[in-house]
Amino acid sequence: MAMTEALSMELVERIGGSVDKVGAEERAAALSKRSIKKDSKLWALDLAVRCIDLTTLEGQDTPGKVRQMASKAIRPDPGDPTIPSVAAVCVYPRLVSVAKEAVKGSSVKVASVATGFPSGQMAADLRVEEIRRAIADGADEIDNVISRGALLAGDEQAIFDEVVVAKEACGDVHLKVIIEAGELATYDRVRRASLIAMAAGADVIKTSTGKISPASTLPFCLVMAEAIRDFQHETGRKVGLKVAGGIRSSKDAIRYLVIVNETLGDDWLDPDMFRIGASSLLNDLLMQIHKQRTGIYADPDRYTQD
Repeated sequence: MAMTEALSMELVERIGGSVDKVGAEERAAALSKRSIKKDSKLWALDLAVRCIDLTTLEGQDTPGKVRQMASKAIRPDPGDPTIPSVAAVCVYPRLVSVAKEAVKGSSVKVASVATGFPSGQMAADLRVEEIRRAIADGADEIDNVISRGALLAGDEQAIFDEVVVAKEACGDVHLKVIIEAGELATYDRVRRASLIAMAAGADVIKTSTGKISPASTLPFCLVMAEAIRDFQHETGRKVGLKVAGGIRSSKDAIRYLVIVNETLGDDWLDPDMFRIGASSLLNDLLMQIHKQRTGIYADPDRYTQD
């Protein structure tokens, strides 16, 4: 539930603060250089697989493509039953019902982008309608994109209000709020957008749509994780984090896990609290797991290309 409007905006003002740009970038760089031992690396690779939202958000998406992706989400490596399923598949609203049918009987959830993805330029009533229709078709999670233009124009209240309405439309369905950090550009704006989204009721805050550059970066992740930490300290409520856009290698996935662990702790090392939105990352994780177990890389042709 969102807090009262006055308290929420007061909270944003109280803990919004400014971000030390140099300090954030230096800390993110330092954490990215952490090395982990073999046993820990295998655990981290397995966790990264379990935290993936396997995603297809293209104009050429078809029911067949979504079914193929769902099959891979359930059994990433059909020849190795020890590899876990991913957390979710993420699709456009029109394909939610297809995805829901394709993952039936598995632990894989269906996430749907909504509210005028990726631009966020959609009227309020249409934003709500898109959320409700996606949920009616079976979406377990909604990835809601904010109106960055309103935020950049200084209308923070508009962002708060639209997230409140989105959460009300979601009900018990998990709401992930995409702030599109790359368009906000500054760490101060990224922090404030994160706090506004959380105060308005977001269950998860997400770095990017993955449709612009830069998308997710380690400093953006750090700034958002610190906002989550500070928000929990003030309110007692835990909010999840999702990183998305340009995350293609196992090395990058582990770097994000290190930042989350060091900033937020063990409770966030779980698919319920941390997600990685990706399409091509999964194959690299599978290859790295095989390498850690056997000492040799698997043939890339062993895995389907999504």
